[in-house]
Amino acid sequence: MDSTVIVGAAAPMAGPDGINTCGVYRLEPNSTEWRRLSNGLPDDMQVNVIVGRPGNASELYAGSQLGLFKTTDGGDSWTNLSVPVDDRAIYSLMLHPDDPNIIYVGMDHTAIFKTTDGGAAWTRLATVQPAAAIPGCFPVRVLRMAMDPSNTDELYAALEVGGFIRSLDAGATWEDMSEGFVALSKEPHLANHILSDNDAEGMLDLHALTMSADQPGTIYAVNRMGLFISDDKGENWREFGIEHYSELTYGRDIIPSPHDPKTFYAALSDSARGQAGSLYRSADLGKTWNRVDHDISINSTLMSVTVNDGDPDRVYCAARLGQVFGTEDGGATWNAVPLPPGVEDLRAIVSI
Repeated sequence: MDSTVIVGAAAPMAGPDGINTCGVYRLEPNSTEWRRLSNGLPDDMQVNVIVGRPGNASELYAGSQLGLFKTTDGGDSWTNLSVPVDDRAIYSLMLHPDDPNIIYVGMDHTAIFKTTDGGAAWTRLATVQPAAAIPGCFPVRVLRMAMDPSNTDELYAALEVGGFIRSLDAGATWEDMSEGFVALSKEPHLANHILSDNDAEGMLDLHALTMSADQPGTIYAVNRMGLFISDDKGENWREFGIEHYSELTYGRDIIPSPHDPKTFYAALSDSARGQAGSLYRSADLGKTWNRVDHDISINSTLMSVTVNDGDPDRVYCAARLGQVFGTEDGGATWNAVPLPPGVEDLRAIVSI
């Protein structure tokens, strides 16, 4: 493998003899030995998200229950950016594509913080918790945020068992936009509940969303029930129809390729803590999909996928129970790169 791969693990004390194995791990090119990064990072840091700065392979951000940490040397050393987490864990990060000083951080309890000075000061934004949210399941986590590449003032957030909110003014005000998902839950095949008695639970269980530079105002989202698309900034939603291509429809991640705005990757599984996963790719803005992983038996929920910023053929994936695998030839061949024993609950992966 010629890539440097970095993953985040959230399961504490999962190693042999109770050794703490959560944290950030790095695999160097042409190596099979993962290194747990520790310079500036707390030992008990449960990592939920890692984001890299496009165009700068050395700049990375890692979010956890203990705060937001930044590296400018590829992970050799880290600095705490002092986000006021209180009792909230960080689950999502969004970097402004044009202004490196603007960062958004998504947390528990529908909290989103913003900095405009690179992390010297943070402001909690006036988010709203959707009326249809089911807070008895989880503390309504902001699992993913997206920004319209054609208008960076337009922001969107996916909430775990909470629905969907948006801001059209760079985060100053927010709207509850969950009604489209609630309406879809009236369809018999999209009605679902596990943790409550509300049949809208499955549709409100959003895990990720993203946007393509090729389609202003169009949002792609994945949740417990599959893949969905909105052409009007979240006003209305329709199904992708992923069930026509995949037996697994539980969606955990969806990203566009940084090299082609028409190409998307979707991480699909059987359930939140399942025993099967698959990676699908679309080259036509989600109209059709093809499974691209092979030679690897994915034995748990596929949580995260990344495309190398410098090479479209380098694609890496992370599954919940510790599997990491990737391709460096566009999917012709795949190889596993096993983590140390006990490194589990993988939430994030980046290839630099």
